[in-house]
Parts: sequence; C-alpha cells; structure tokens
Amino acid sequence: MVVPAQGIETLRFTLANLISIAPFLLVSIAVAAYAGASGADGLIARAFTGAPLVMIAVAALAGGLSPFCSCGVIPLIAALLAMGVPLSAVMAFWLASPVMDPSMFVLTSGVLGTQFALAKTLAGVGLGVFGGLVVLAVGAMGGLRDPLRAGVGNGGCGASKVRTVQPVVWAFWRDPARMGKFRAEAVKTTLFLAKWLTLAFMLESLMLAWVPADLIAQTLGGEGLAPIGIATLVGVPAYLNGYAALPLVGGLIGQGMAPGAGLAFLVAGGVTSLPAAITVWALVKREVFALYIAIALTGSLVSGLLFQLFLSL
Repeated sequence: MVVPAQGIETLRFTLANLISIAPFLLVSIAVAAYAGASGADGLIARAFTGAPLVMIAVAALAGGLSPFCSCGVIPLIAALLAMGVPLSAVMAFWLASPVMDPSMFVLTSGVLGTQFALAKTLAGVGLGVFGGLVVLAVGAMGGLRDPLRAGVGNGGCGASKVRTVQPVVWAFWRDPARMGKFRAEAVKTTLFLAKWLTLAFMLESLMLAWVPADLIAQTLGGEGLAPIGIATLVGVPAYLNGYAALPLVGGLIGQGMAPGAGLAFLVAGGVTSLPAAITVWALVKREVFALYIAIALTGSLVSGLLFQLFLSL
C-alpha cells in the first residue's frame, strides 16, 4: 500500500511463482498427509534399537527422511532421552530431522533443482551421523551423562510414537477414520505451506527490487571459505522457516550467492533457528546445548564447502 507500483509487481511475482511451484506443492502435501494417515511416521521408533554405530546411522537416515514437523521433534526427543535412548542416536536424529523431509525434498527440487535437493539431503544425513559420532566419542570419555535438565518431562504426546509402535496401514483409504485424518492433514499442510511460501515469494520480490545484486555477489559470492562461513553464521538469526527460506535462497543465488553458501545457510538455519534453539536450551543441560550448536555450525560449514567443491569439479 505504501509503494503501489511495487505492490502490484510483488503480487504478480508471488502468484506466478506459486503457480509454477503448484505441482511440487501438491506432491509434498500428498506425501505429508499419506505419512500421517497410514501411520508411516511411527516407523521412526525402530531407528533407536541396535548397536550404537548402527543406531546412529539409522537414526540419521530416519531423521533425514521422516515427515515429522518441527513442533513434533522436540517432544519426541524429550521422550527418547527420558526413556534412556543413548544421546548419540538421539543427537543424530535431532540434527538430521529439521534439514530434510519428503515434502521439503519435493519443494527444494522445484525451487532450487534436484541436485541441490540431493545435496541438502546428504548434508542432513551426514550432519546427523557426524553429530552422533561426536557425542558417542564424548560419552565414551565419560561426558554428557543425564543430558536432560532437571524437571523436564518425558515428552508428553510425542512419546506415544516411540512407546507404542503401531502397524503401518499402507492402504489407509479403506478406513474412514484414516481418510478423515488424511483430509485433515492435507488441509493443515496446505494452509501451512501456502502461508509460508506466499510470504517467502513476497520477500523474494522485495529483495530482488531493493537489495543491490552487487552487494550480494561481493558478500556471499565467489569461492573460498569466507562466503560460506558468513552464510552459516547469518543463517541462525535470519532463518524464517525451511519452506520460506527456499525461494529466498533461490533469489540470492540468482543475484550471485555461491550455491555452497546457500546450502550452508539452509542447513545452519534449519538446525539452529532461534525458535528451535530456545526450545533446546530449555530441554537439555548447557554442555549438551553447546555441543549441539557447535556440531550444527561445523557440519553446516563443511556441507557448504563440500558442495561448492563438488560444483567446481
């Protein structure tokens, strides 16, 4: 309303991008709704059994591929820790889960390309494995005992996914109750994604109009450690939401941001965004929180560097 000409252009830009991403949006909604209705999200419980190294690898894969929303991860983590699941496996899941899920993969492919989506998936799983191994090594030296803060509960409703493993009903449409859950999940996911993607495309339009491209290219473009390091640090306070960040990073890359810096921004922001970090701070002891932040930032930086190196080959 303040700048009518730009307002019209932003509206046109937002609608055009929403239409272009609609096929990917529909697939991502269907995947999320199917996982909830069929009970496939309950398979996550099976990731936390077995030998420590196997547990870490499976937990990282489960975190990278699971359809858990960000609001459901923290209660689940509290439940796992309270039930005595080793911190190494929980940390592997904890770090990988916010980075990628099936819906995010589809949308990332649509906005940034399949190569970037695969790189982000590998970064998430790799970060989980790396974090799990670090915690396992620290634990072997006698550290990180009793990670939960005093008085933290056992996860509430999020614990039910671990305590009671229900069979997966792949053909869920035969059950009216599960069909109702599918519809409810589809509506909830549609509203969630539509809200954040609309905001993201509006911000991208304003960014393209008002943020000088040469400033982006100078700060976050080019080769080397500096652009990726800056993007890793900036990703923590600047990160809005995993879905909203995709168009913003796409716009930044279009203005000269190094793809490796874009990946580092997405990974660091997803794992250590301020809302998630505040919740983690309230959940675990300070030494666990500090290790979580250090692993997340280190892994994000390495992921960005490796991706940039791969693209330069």
